[in-house]
Amino acid sequence: MDTNMKKRLSLSLYLNYFVHGIGLIILAQNMQTLGHLWQSPLATVSYVISGVGIGRLLAYLLLGSLADRYGRKSFVFLGMGSYLLFFVGILLAPNIQVAYLLAILAGVANSALDSGTYPTFAELGDRSSSANVLLKAFISLGEFILPLCVALLENQNWWFGWSFILAALVLSFNFFLLLPLEFPPMNRPQKSVLSKKTANSFRKKLAFVALTLYGYTSMALMILYTQWITLYATQELQMNNVAAHFLLSLYSIGSITGVLLIFWLLRSGFSELTLLLGLNCGSLVALLLLCFIHVSWLAEIASLLFGLTAASGVMQIGLNIFLRLTPERKGLTTGIFFTLGSLASFSIPVITGWLSQQGVAAALEFNLIISLCGLLLALSIRLALGKPHSLTTVRSKISLLDRLIVRLLAQRFKAVDQVAAFKRTHELPVLDSSRENIVLENIARHCPDQQLEPYLQDIYSNIMANSRKYQEKKNKKEN
Repeated sequence: MDTNMKKRLSLSLYLNYFVHGIGLIILAQNMQTLGHLWQSPLATVSYVISGVGIGRLLAYLLLGSLADRYGRKSFVFLGMGSYLLFFVGILLAPNIQVAYLLAILAGVANSALDSGTYPTFAELGDRSSSANVLLKAFISLGEFILPLCVALLENQNWWFGWSFILAALVLSFNFFLLLPLEFPPMNRPQKSVLSKKTANSFRKKLAFVALTLYGYTSMALMILYTQWITLYATQELQMNNVAAHFLLSLYSIGSITGVLLIFWLLRSGFSELTLLLGLNCGSLVALLLLCFIHVSWLAEIASLLFGLTAASGVMQIGLNIFLRLTPERKGLTTGIFFTLGSLASFSIPVITGWLSQQGVAAALEFNLIISLCGLLLALSIRLALGKPHSLTTVRSKISLLDRLIVRLLAQRFKAVDQVAAFKRTHELPVLDSSRENIVLENIARHCPDQQLEPYLQDIYSNIMANSRKYQEKKNKKEN
């Protein structure tokens, strides 16, 4: 695929996830209006929202397997079509039963998009890791814009359905953008994150199990926090209602900031395994601060830190590693990973609802256990996979080092400018053989590996030769 085709395809896939972000919260944002429309209480409308989770549970494994067999593009279109029916259908639903079926369809749409999109980015090329993480940013963008749209419609007394129509129009527009685009070859050969010697060993099995379970803990962390942090802040931290809700806003700010930071780090060649471990450590620290040091300003910092670490794309990093562990079954792997996330969506509210009978603190403190489990899973993954040895990872590391070397060389040439100015002032020759010999001796003295010594001296001989050319050129300009 050429670069232009890749960019157009990426843009269309990202646009789908902007709409997906809207779809995740559009029922909750319109609960009261929909309750009047269906002549049902809010509790019943809330029950409809659970249908999204059922749709995801029913569809992920099946659609993931089928996406490996029949292609990614078909399932991206299936997700788009299902979401389109959901957005339009909710406005036409005559009763709560039909609405519940449409909510299940929204869950299927979510599953179809994930089954087609995440493997596609993995198959697009060397920067699939950062591309998959950026999907989280577009989801957050949709979740940010929709409440503003709903508030505008309410304040202007306009029809609530325009928010649904907006999502449907964006999907329809994107359909025609995506239709002529080609997708990369499916399940093309890639190097696994494990070496050939350990590809079928206990280490691979350990990594497979740990990554599967990580799909549960990474989702559970976010769900539990967003469900209970506001109540915890008012009841345990004695914060007022505005300050308590502000903690959730700080969490969202941390999430979006973290996505952009992780995107940059991955594009710079930073190790996914190191990020996975570091981010899980950070989220555990944030929860410890929240649960055991009841100071308002510290709670705000902890909430920002938690969003930055637990909701910034760490789940997508886990999936990226999982996809490279099983490169021949990317669709199924995506289905397995997100099925565990769907189980978290169901089980966490039930578990924490029971714990909250002992107090809201018990519910939030349960997240410490989940966070610790996530950290242990991340450590297991790191130990099982060891140091990454794929060509892509090593080249990314070399590219990062090259950028650092170029910056240092630029600084060296600035110092050369000062030397050149001094030599012009005192009418000294450009070539100073004794100084160059001292430089080469220093290289030999500080070289950590004697085998590298002649190569490094050769490199520095060329650097000094080019420094002389640079000085001579500067001198001609000055004259």
